Amino acid sequence: MSEAIELHAADPGWPAAFEAEHALILLCGCADPAGTYGSTAIPGLPAKPIIDIIALVADLEAARAAIPALEALGYSYWAANPDTTKLYLAKGLPPAPRRTHHLHIHDDADEVTRHLMFRDHLRANPDVRDAYLSLKQDLASRYRHDREAYSKLKTDFIDALVLSLGGPARKVDWNR
Repeated sequence: MSEAIELHAADPGWPAAFEAEHALILLCGCADPAGTYGSTAIPGLPAKPIIDIIALVADLEAARAAIPALEALGYSYWAANPDTTKLYLAKGLPPAPRRTHHLHIHDDADEVTRHLMFRDHLRANPDVRDAYLSLKQDLASRYRHDREAYSKLKTDFIDALVLSLGGPARKVDWNR
């Protein structure tokens, strides 16, 4: 099944959707999410309407104990994720009408820093946000049914920006 990439207008309700989910995730005892990131975390930026949440834990293996509680909240754990450096869960998989949240659980502080650094830079620099939007629109048009190509080419932009800001390099390049 191929899920078309569709960008939606920025929704002022996305921050509240993160806060509500943050409170639920805290109840699972896994971690205190470090924040929301991705396009839904950047005011004014059109995005796929999925709230990306990133959490930092001291021990990734110990965090697995929270998976049943997260599944009880409606998350699905991707046990076969080729990126073994994190736990990945999605909320809103079929039979739900659409995905609503992605939860990325890391034990590598540098990886969390990279994502939050990118988010914060786009929040503070509308010109960079607009350049990223242009890229996303182009990629969504060219790779509408190829999520891997769309994501990889966005990641190249993110990596270059984070490195230019003096941030940490991505340590794992599992999708190339």
